[in-house]
Amino acid sequence: MSGHDLDYSRYFWQGDKVRLRPLSVDDAEHAFASSLDSPSRQLLQLGIELPTSVEELRTSLLKWVGCKEADGAVVFMVENLDGETVGGISLHSRDRKNGIFSFGVVTDREHQGKGFAEDAVRVLLRYGFRERRFQKCNSACIATNEASIRLHEKLGFSHEGRVRRRWFLNGEYCDDVLFGLTREEFDAGEKV
Repeated sequence: MSGHDLDYSRYFWQGDKVRLRPLSVDDAEHAFASSLDSPSRQLLQLGIELPTSVEELRTSLLKWVGCKEADGAVVFMVENLDGETVGGISLHSRDRKNGIFSFGVVTDREHQGKGFAEDAVRVLLRYGFRERRFQKCNSACIATNEASIRLHEKLGFSHEGRVRRRWFLNGEYCDDVLFGLTREEFDAGEKV
């Protein structure tokens, strides 16, 4: 049975446009190709990455394969409903005592602007709030990342502040924009 023959209609990890799946070692080639888009990766990593290879990436990805937690994060690949990989997302900064978590999301350049990131984050927020009992999602992005700011606003996050001169990027210091979304705010914005 191929992946296209499976019935995903009742699958928790699927939204309207994407589904999340575990990272595998086979994703190293995709990760390498994504690393060649330096401007996008620079915003994600907040700096220029050192050159790497598919083999080096394969080795470094091993710790997250199969949704294993490593370095405080669980990493998923994001694929569209046709099964094509379109990006990645992570669940991280989980503070169980205070009920807080965060996420990171990236969409490959050729798939940006299609709502994939928004849908992937909604799936992850549903999991964090409704399955893990977190009460708030905190998030941040560099002030020059207008697409990320729009994404947070679209998802219902509130602007909670700004950390001035938080990042050094492209030869200058940049601010970090802080966002927050409570469980109640998420529920109010969810489609019924």
